[in-house]
Amino acid sequence: MTRPYYPVFFDLRGRPALVIGGGRLALEKVEGLLVAEACVSVVAPELNDGLRSLVDDGRITHIAREYERGDMRGMTVVMAARDEAAGNALLLADARALGVPLNAADDPEHCDFILPAVVRQPPLTLAISTGGGSPAVARRVREELSEYLDAETSTMADLAAELRGELRRLHAFRSIGAEDWQSAMDGQVRILLAQRRRGQAKARLLDRLGAPIRGADPVS
Repeated sequence: MTRPYYPVFFDLRGRPALVIGGGRLALEKVEGLLVAEACVSVVAPELNDGLRSLVDDGRITHIAREYERGDMRGMTVVMAARDEAAGNALLLADARALGVPLNAADDPEHCDFILPAVVRQPPLTLAISTGGGSPAVARRVREELSEYLDAETSTMADLAAELRGELRRLHAFRSIGAEDWQSAMDGQVRILLAQRRRGQAKARLLDRLGAPIRGADPVS
C-alpha cells in the first residue's frame, strides 16, 4: 500500500546521524549519509570490511555493541539497517519517544520516512519514490533519468543558479516568474552551453528574461 509521503531534502551537514547495523545495508546507508556530509555513528557488534575501512579512515564512529535504548537521543536521523528486521518495532517506539525520525531498511511499516531512488548529477539531485509501493519501478525510473541527463543539463543548472544570485542582488529576482524562467531556458541556450560558449549562453538567458532585469537597480 502506498502512502502520501511529504517529499523533503534534509540538510545534514555536520549533524549527527546514527546507523544501526554493521553489514551491507548499513554500508549503503552510511555512504549516502556521508555524501550529505553528516557526522555518522554506527552501532553494531561487528562491522563488514567497508564499514571497518571508514572507521579506520576516521570518517565514521563505531559503537561496538548492540543497540541500547536511548542511543538515538540527540540524533538528527536514525537508520535501522540490520540484516534482520526483528526489533524494528522497538526501535520505532524509541524514536517516537525521543522525537527522532527513523528509517528501517526494507520495512516501511516501521519507518517515519523512506528513502527514494536518487539520481545525482551535481548540482542536480532528483528523488523518485512510489510511496513504498514498488521500489523496483522507482529504480527503473532512476536508471532512465540517469541516461537522459547529460553534462549540459548540469551546466544549465549551474548557470541558472549563478544568475539567480545576481538577480537577487539586483532586486529583480522576485519579478521573474517560474514560467518566464522555463521559457528563457530554450534549446539555443543549451546548444551554446554544449559548445562551451557560456558567456553567450548567459547573455541569451538574460535577454530572454527581459524587462524585469533591465529595469532593476543594483544594490547600493
